[in-house]
Amino acid sequence: MSRLTLRLPESLHQQLSDLAKSEGVSLNQYIVYILTRQVAANYTVQANSDSSVQEQQKSFANLLKSLGEANPLEVQETLAQRELVDLEAELT
Repeated sequence: MSRLTLRLPESLHQQLSDLAKSEGVSLNQYIVYILTRQVAANYTVQANSDSSVQEQQKSFANLLKSLGEANPLEVQETLAQRELVDLEAELT
């Protein structure tokens, strides 16, 4: 387990101490709990509503329509102009 020294404003320290006491845990346990909860929330996947999904699909369809289509000859010409590079050993 790692150790972290942290400087807190006295008012925040007191608030955290009071909350820890009301939960019946140490200040350290309470801070670890709060940090864990916050980090876990960042990795939680939120489902989109059906209306949000439909709006995204509509926007994507409009984007594709505005971009148009490239004919096979244009694709081949563009690919022929690209710069070829050697593979990086780390990416094999």
